[in-house]
Amino acid sequence: MASKDFRINEMIRVSEVRLLGEDGEQLGVVSTPKALEIARSSELDLVEIAPQAQPPVCRIVDFGKFKFELEKKNRETRRNQKQVKQKEVRMQMGIDDHDLEFKTKHVREFLAEGNKVKVSVRFRGRQLAHVEFGAEVLKRVQELLGEANFVLEKAPLLEGRMMSMWLAPKAKK
Repeated sequence: MASKDFRINEMIRVSEVRLLGEDGEQLGVVSTPKALEIARSSELDLVEIAPQAQPPVCRIVDFGKFKFELEKKNRETRRNQKQVKQKEVRMQMGIDDHDLEFKTKHVREFLAEGNKVKVSVRFRGRQLAHVEFGAEVLKRVQELLGEANFVLEKAPLLEGRMMSMWLAPKAKK
């Protein structure tokens, strides 16, 4: 939640609020002017932190410090998120067995790193009349990978001159 989303001090327009003290202890349901008076007496701000609650929840805090802590938490959660990368492996319709195994090995490595993989077969010229051979290549890739380490996220689908499927790594427990 951004700082502009919080109502502070006189911006709070409800008749009564559930008040939390500086340390997070509950001070009960009090009228808004009384809560504002309590906040001012300790030279702090009254910040509405849960406006959807009945009555809205307000907290007595130093608003600058509150915003800083919120930004710090947001930075920390962004830092801890793992970015899932998408890789693509392209093949030809008449790919040789050794080449297929070699490219499948790359797909396996990408999946082991935690990346999603798009495996695609490109059709050139008259090859588009025999898309079933491309589907067979993608099926052989699935067989070479085995069922243990991936999830078929999107089944083989013809898009223009490319037939592709999406594979994702299985979630680790």
